[in-house]
Amino acid sequence: MAKKAVATFSAKAGAKSMVKCIRMDKSPKTGAYMFKEELVEADKVKDFFAKK
Repeated sequence: MAKKAVATFSAKAGAKSMVKCIRMDKSPKTGAYMFKEELVEADKVKDFFAKK
């Protein structure tokens, strides 16, 4: 079923290719690592990893 859902999502009219990006950030308070996940357009991936 997952393949069908992905195929339906990418086949929508006007939908751009989306990519799930996961960035690891270090917390300034505790020093522990946090993971930030977002769905971004394929051409804006570098912007996602550039911002902090």
